[in-house]
Amino acid sequence: MSQQPDLIEFDDDDAIEFIINRLPKALRSRISEDDVQYVLDLICDFYEKNNLIEDEEVEEATIAEDDMFRYIDGIMRKENVIELTEEELRTILDGEYEYGKSIGIYTEED
Repeated sequence: MSQQPDLIEFDDDDAIEFIINRLPKALRSRISEDDVQYVLDLICDFYEKNNLIEDEEVEEATIAEDDMFRYIDGIMRKENVIELTEEELRTILDGEYEYGKSIGIYTEED
């Protein structure tokens, strides 16, 4: 009997709290939970658009961080829902990456 590896559950609420808690104090008053949720949604859109997530399969994939940044930044500017500087967006993306590492979704490349 073979065992399927457990799928790791990404919890948006936990991720948002994790990311907000990692923000420098100067950014905490500027970046809201809704802003972080919006960026998380765009990250998911990027993964889906690039076939990087499959509900039934667990496969390792390499994510081009610069491509993801450009995609999210472009959509943000086009939709004009929130305004973040490049540094603020990178800070949120870094927080999402650190959250993902903390729950085992991401691993460091050697």
